[in-house]
Amino acid sequence: MDFKKRREEILNRMEDNSILILYSGIESHVSADEYAPFEANRNFFYLTGLRRDNMILVLDKAAAKPVERLYIEEADPTMERWYGKKVTVEEAKEVTQIERVGFLDEFEPAMDMILTREDVTTVYFDTYRHQYQDLPDYNVVKANEFAAKYPGMKIRNCFPMIAEMRMQKDEDEAALIKDAIALTDEGLKNVMRNLTPGMKEYQAQADFEYSIKRNGADGVSFPTIAGSGMNGTMLHYETNQETCEDGTLLLLDLGAKYKGYCADITRTYPVNGTYSKRQREVYDIVLAANREVAKSAKPGMTTLDLNNICKKVLAEGCIKLGLIEKEEEIGKYYMHGVSHHLGIDVHDVTVDSNKKLRPGAIISDEPGLYIDEWAIGIRIEDDLMITEDGCVVLSEAIMRDADEIEAFMKEHRK
Repeated sequence: MDFKKRREEILNRMEDNSILILYSGIESHVSADEYAPFEANRNFFYLTGLRRDNMILVLDKAAAKPVERLYIEEADPTMERWYGKKVTVEEAKEVTQIERVGFLDEFEPAMDMILTREDVTTVYFDTYRHQYQDLPDYNVVKANEFAAKYPGMKIRNCFPMIAEMRMQKDEDEAALIKDAIALTDEGLKNVMRNLTPGMKEYQAQADFEYSIKRNGADGVSFPTIAGSGMNGTMLHYETNQETCEDGTLLLLDLGAKYKGYCADITRTYPVNGTYSKRQREVYDIVLAANREVAKSAKPGMTTLDLNNICKKVLAEGCIKLGLIEKEEEIGKYYMHGVSHHLGIDVHDVTVDSNKKLRPGAIISDEPGLYIDEWAIGIRIEDDLMITEDGCVVLSEAIMRDADEIEAFMKEHRK
């Protein structure tokens, strides 16, 4: 990937006489000597290709000529014996294409020099906050520390301008998402081979997650949803403890993550290998909506436009089944949106200024119907990439036709 080109674009968008400081983050302490699995700040990863802790990226547009600097942790041989090798200067240069790579103890002296000798008026940090109740992100903590030390300096949020770039994927990013989708496909096939009445939801989850890790995935894009029967009507059900009963459906919303990029797929399978008549009627309505969204998606549309298309198909189907009388009643059985952006984050970053889809955007296509009185929850989700005149279904190879699913399960179930 051309990380240098991305940084150059950010430098172009930054104010004159400004610098950007972006931290990869630190490990999050859980208890005693236990730490949560580390996840690098996604924007740091996007601009550097590095996913390790204790690193700092500095983009300097206050200098006579823009300068890029990277600061990494200096290796301690004793600590490396316990916890593994650190990234070397040479490795960091190779991945990031940044020539000025130093160690963390050089960062503060370098900042003192920049702020003393250069006419810096604005400093960018990633100050994104998902919701009011969240604990502050490490980058927010460092931004607040900086503001306290330099109270006259203008602090700006770099998140929106990076998010706008991330909403369109380049060829390398699309290729990694395709790889993540292919791993997800194999994982779903492994589920279908093993799915039988009486097994636990967590066993289906394990069949998927074993397959993707066995085949090289980083892990899952998000906690696997494996909801059988009534549990399939819960949108973000993650308990996965119940028994998959004969005659019910298993809704699987899941995805592999590969080299930092996510897949997001949902399929709904008959636990005993055959859809009942009523399950099939509902399934075919959801599938029709899925196909109509894929047929309609193109540049210039918004995800709201696609959701309106989806709702119309679902409503027409539910009217025929006698579930509702008017289209505006569809909210009783379909209560979420049909699309979100996909990339480094499974619900990838968005900004309202870029809400009209552009070529390179990768979005989900996930209609569903959740009918409590029938204990039927069905969602069919694919990943679409917007092209110059339409879209490509990146997950087209993952079987979704009910006849095809039944035939596969009949032939391959153990």
